[in-house]
Amino acid sequence: MKIALAQYNYHVGNFEGNTSKIIHGIEEAKKRNADLVVFSELAVCGYPSADLLEFEEYIHKSYESLEKIAAHCTGIAAVVGAPDKNQGPKGKPLYNAAFFLSNKKITRVFHKGLLPNYDIFDEYRYFEPANQFQVLEYKNKRIALTICEDLWNLNDNPLYLQNPMDKLYKQGVDLMINIAASPFSWNHIYERKSMLSQNAATYNLPMFYVNQVGAQTDVIFDGGSMVINPQGEIVKELASFEEDLSIVELSRTLSSEGSRPIPSQDTDQKNERIYKALILGVKDYFQKLGFTKAILGLSGGIDSAVTMVIAAEALGAKNVLGVLMPGQFSSDHSIQDAQELAENLGSPYHTIQITKTAHTFEQHLHPWFKDTDFNVAEENIQARTRAVYLMALSNKFGHVLLNTSNKSEAAVGYGTLYGDMCGGMSVLGDLYKTEVFELARYINRKKRIIPQNSITKPPSAELRPDQKDADSLPEYNILDPILFEYIENRKGPEALYSMGFEQTMVDRVLKLVNYSEHKRFQTPPVLRVSLKSFGAGRKMPIVAKYL
Repeated sequence: MKIALAQYNYHVGNFEGNTSKIIHGIEEAKKRNADLVVFSELAVCGYPSADLLEFEEYIHKSYESLEKIAAHCTGIAAVVGAPDKNQGPKGKPLYNAAFFLSNKKITRVFHKGLLPNYDIFDEYRYFEPANQFQVLEYKNKRIALTICEDLWNLNDNPLYLQNPMDKLYKQGVDLMINIAASPFSWNHIYERKSMLSQNAATYNLPMFYVNQVGAQTDVIFDGGSMVINPQGEIVKELASFEEDLSIVELSRTLSSEGSRPIPSQDTDQKNERIYKALILGVKDYFQKLGFTKAILGLSGGIDSAVTMVIAAEALGAKNVLGVLMPGQFSSDHSIQDAQELAENLGSPYHTIQITKTAHTFEQHLHPWFKDTDFNVAEENIQARTRAVYLMALSNKFGHVLLNTSNKSEAAVGYGTLYGDMCGGMSVLGDLYKTEVFELARYINRKKRIIPQNSITKPPSAELRPDQKDADSLPEYNILDPILFEYIENRKGPEALYSMGFEQTMVDRVLKLVNYSEHKRFQTPPVLRVSLKSFGAGRKMPIVAKYL
């Protein structure tokens, strides 16, 4: 039996586009003599559809799309992910389902049993978990068809009370198929591969795994669909961050010939994966919203430089406008660095002096500001002046403003609301400052695109004389490890003290993080590349007392 893995980029709610893409995949698989073609989780409606799933018409359109798709299943069968109505008297209104289509109709429907409800996942909000699991029989083969999280209870995951594969295996199975919408994070890829490999080896069965690719607002899916043999070795792996369709003969999966073991964690590839993920995130955000051009404030610093490189790669250099906005405290080298970057990329740029405009604001505020010292208020006037210029250009010419803040700054509130924290999307908001520097060096690995001075000079907001980030914050090589343990690993103060972090420093940093929650609540969506990004995956109270 020949099985096609169809790894495609779907668009939430775009039933016409998704249906057309799935039908194209079926026809392509037919041409290549496949017996079965497999698509990813909730492919028909897109994942995650969130509260769109609560609209009756939305579900109706999904069923209509399935009927159109089924009409093309002649001489071939398909597995397609879509929501299914719960016909029972109790429970959530829907199931997360895999539809088996053959002979021009919906032949079988299989429901997801393990519903993730952590980080960005919120499936219990919409779906009822399955408690019965049946094997699919096709072409004289017995198939264990599961959906994403159904495989994640191999080692008695305490989140779940059942293991769907155990129940399916007892019925007699020849192979496993898993359809997924497993999001990207740079430190999750190998855990996912290891889990798939362990399942294949534990049950001594070949595994056909199809994952979604593409970005849905802030969540990025990397694809990486694969076939694994019963020994837990990779037989075939599809491209990451790209659409792909590949056909594997089932008999090929029953030996180790041409296979390779699951690789160990390789941190050397971290920056490559993050770079590709962010490019895909920006590209899909613009394309799926119908935008083509971006604008950003180009300061000569590392954050705006890396953001512009990513945007230029995603949208084309000519479609990314950099705006240099020097003020009274801007250094000459910052202006030169910004110009050099734009010219290296071939991107357009404008220069707007903000000194007079900022002084005008200060003059109008003088009746209230007189007899007070220059402080953060005057600094923020400069940042908000820049934002006014950027948003004016955005509105006039239809550019989307890209936010350039990094995760370290967002964590401790080192940014100006309605100033440098504004924008339609945060490109680097899930990268700590030290990671931004790593990514910049990766970008420059073959050719100097980002000026070296942007990488080596001490970071500064340049809002007061000789200002450095280190004047207000701990050095980033000290700050970032504390933030990582607190945000990603949820280590509280006592745990951080025991890890060797200095108590006064820990208390200071954690207070800054907690106090700044109100700022993060008002910032643009952040492209997620870690296991715990700011946004939907980290739900914290704004008004709370913890430290």
